Formats: sequence, structure tokens, C-alpha cells
Amino acid sequence: MLWPAPALCEEWLASGPLSDGRLGCVSYRSNGSWVFGTACVDDREQGMRQAAQRAYADVFQVLDREGCPQLQRLWNYMRAINAEEAGLERYRRFNLGRAQAFLDAGRGLEDGAPAACAMGTAQGPLTVHFLAGRHSPLAIENPRQVSAYRYPQRYGPRSPTFSRAALADLGEGVHVLFISGTASIVGHESVHLGDVVRQAGECLDNIDAVLAAALPHVGGPWTLAALRERLECTVYLRHPEDLAAVREVISGRLGVGTPAAEAAVYLQADVCRAELLVEIEAQVRLAPQEAS
Repeated sequence: MLWPAPALCEEWLASGPLSDGRLGCVSYRSNGSWVFGTACVDDREQGMRQAAQRAYADVFQVLDREGCPQLQRLWNYMRAINAEEAGLERYRRFNLGRAQAFLDAGRGLEDGAPAACAMGTAQGPLTVHFLAGRHSPLAIENPRQVSAYRYPQRYGPRSPTFSRAALADLGEGVHVLFISGTASIVGHESVHLGDVVRQAGECLDNIDAVLAAALPHVGGPWTLAALRERLECTVYLRHPEDLAAVREVISGRLGVGTPAAEAAVYLQADVCRAELLVEIEAQVRLAPQEAS
């Protein structure tokens, strides 16, 4: 963690009695309507493609068991994400395994895919955190970008399986917009190579575009400014020395001293493309009584 200095613990709360479970490589907790869990696979034993396929296959079995088949949000973490493994980048091998698990489970690879991120760590097993529920989220795409699942083959033999955002219905009029890891990409091309300040600004431009695309679907008198004020951002930096510069960009765009800027969490991680220096993921909780 780069900022804030004290260690943080993120908590996900649910109503009603909870049950713990384990299946294969997955540990999880469920209240009957929602499942939150983690899959861990040591990819050193079998390679990234097979590890990803196993992790997702076990996740899908858990969702079927618990009657919560609809993935809402995924967080994928893997060591050496940009390194080569048997002639192919490890992230691209991950995409192969993930896609195969989706296909084996009879799930589509395109429209309706969940929100997700994929980040590189220094060490540790392939780790997949997931949130799933009974009802399908509404997938949101960014008009400034080609949908990730439709990337051309120059980015690997299988495109990534995620949507730019997913709007989840929590019931009683409350929604959460999960915004996938968002980088300095326009169309399908990485832009502002070598310039972390401009890349950070492009990330925020893309997040604004996702918020605007989601706005017609959230209901109530929400405005783009109100959504932006409620952003809860996690910022991943490839190089820790870029922290001050990127914090300045985010404070300038979200407002110095605003809750959105002050609550942002900054972590060191590698981004899924080697030329990208920063990635931002976010979420926005939307309750009718909070609309302004």
C-alpha cells in the first residue's frame, strides 16, 4: 500500500445469517442471496492457463451450489503478469484459461460479462476474489473504448472477459456501480506512453464516460457530478515514485479535499499491459434518498 499510510481492511457486510463454505480452491461466505469468495491456485505447479481455468471452474461450481449464478465483480491478482510463459505473456495465458472456464460452464464471453480487474503482484498464487448474486447485473460499456471482449487478436488469442462496469441491484432501490480497472486506452490502443500524468487523466476521462453511460440506468435525479462525488477509487501504480504526481491529478479532477479524492486508496501493482503505468477501479453506491 502506498497511501494512506495506515494499513486498511476492506469489509463487505451482508444482512441475515451467513454460512461458510469451501469447494476445491475456493473459500466463500454466503447469505443465500449473495456470495463473496476467493479462489487461490499455485500457478507454479501447472502454469497460468491451467490455473485460471481451474480457479474459474471451481468458482462456477460454487455459484451453482449456492444458487447465486450471476457474477457481479471480480478481482484477479497474479504474479509477474507481464512476464512470458512458454512463449506467451502470462496475462494472455490467464485470458485463455478464464475464457475456457466460461465456455465449459456454458457462459457467454461477451455481452453481460461482469466487471473485473487483473493486476500483477510481486509474488503469491493466482488469487481471484469474486462477488455474485441471484440477479444479473446490467453491463455498462464505454463509448470511448472498444469492449474488452472484442479486442483484436494482437492482444492475445483470447480477449479479456469483462465489461467496463456492472450495475448491481441490491434491492429496495439501492444499486452499486462497479467500475472495472480502467486504464489509458482509447479505442483499443494504449495512449500517452511514458507519461503517467496524462495516463492518469485519461483513466479519469474513461471513468467519466462510464458514469455518463450508466446515468440513464440508475434512476432518480442523479447527475454526473453527483456520481463523481461518490466515487470510491482504488489506484494501482506500476512505479511507487509516481504517487505524488498521480495524487495531484486525481485531487485536481475530483476536487481537492473532496470525499472522493480523500478516500482514494493507492497500491503498487503491475498493469495488464506493460506500457501502462496506472489503472483506476471504482465503485459508486446509489441510494434513492442520497440523490442530489
